[in-house]
Amino acid sequence: MKTITIRYFASIREALGSGESLQTSAATVAELRDELIARGGAHAEALARGRAVRVALNQLMSSESAELLDGAELAFFPPVTGG
Repeated sequence: MKTITIRYFASIREALGSGESLQTSAATVAELRDELIARGGAHAEALARGRAVRVALNQLMSSESAELLDGAELAFFPPVTGG
């Protein structure tokens, strides 16, 4: 298990709050996103596979195939965010 800090921005933040820290065995960003979607409710809606969602891993734009390491910071946000 590893500890990941998750941050949400823009409309995703409005739906889910500013973020959370969680324990996961997910190996990749995609696996963690699926884990969050499986919670149902607001998580399933905000992070749904049909929605355009960008990710940054440790403050660098990333693909969902990126490996998650213990202590990583993952950010989810829509393709366009305001300042």
